[in-house]
Amino acid sequence: MPWQTSVRCSAAACALLLAASCEIHQAETGPPHIEPVSIGLGDAERAHIQLNLSAGELVVRGGATKLLEGQFEYSVAAWKPIVDQSGNGADVDVTIRQPHGGGGFGNTRNRWDLELNDKVLLDFTLDCGAGQTRLEMGDLNLQRIAVHMGAGQVDLDLRGQPSHDYDVTLAGGVGQATVRIPHNLGVRAEAHGGIGHVEVTGLNKRGDYYENSLYGASKANLRLKVEGGIGEIRIIG
Repeated sequence: MPWQTSVRCSAAACALLLAASCEIHQAETGPPHIEPVSIGLGDAERAHIQLNLSAGELVVRGGATKLLEGQFEYSVAAWKPIVDQSGNGADVDVTIRQPHGGGGFGNTRNRWDLELNDKVLLDFTLDCGAGQTRLEMGDLNLQRIAVHMGAGQVDLDLRGQPSHDYDVTLAGGVGQATVRIPHNLGVRAEAHGGIGHVEVTGLNKRGDYYENSLYGASKANLRLKVEGGIGEIRIIG
């Protein structure tokens, strides 16, 4: 049976949401800066991609012929993202972070639009605050996804055809998250720890977990954990 649990958000959580919206640095805006980003594939077989976006709009999807491709659009020069790359050969680490005080509200613009390589094994970490995030990850070669939310909205689409098991963790603040899970692989989900509103469809309750009939029997399994203080979470199977 689908699972749904509701509790009232605390006044403290609402205050945190308001505070996150007010922490946007008031900087002089100008014409939008549009800056391409490209990181070569080289001999990479495994990559750890870490994104830190305190406020703004983020879109991540597959389809890159290189390790990472895309563009940044920002209306304040001081918000230019900082890109760091380390490692060589088969293992690569990439970190993209927003300078302190970045934003994306009112008349400002702060958007990252990124594509990742479908073949390289990915360990993907995202720290995001206020704003909207759309992650279309189903076609990627995933090992692990970890998303740490603030007061924003996250839409995580995992629908695809993975060839091996992987893990997904969502944790954090008072925002809203939607996770779209595939129908063609085993899925186990758990959600706990002060979450305001939880709705799970397409999975059945089995003890402390929620699973579909394919979990443990299919060639690939998804293990999803949602924990800690998220205002609203929807898991759609």
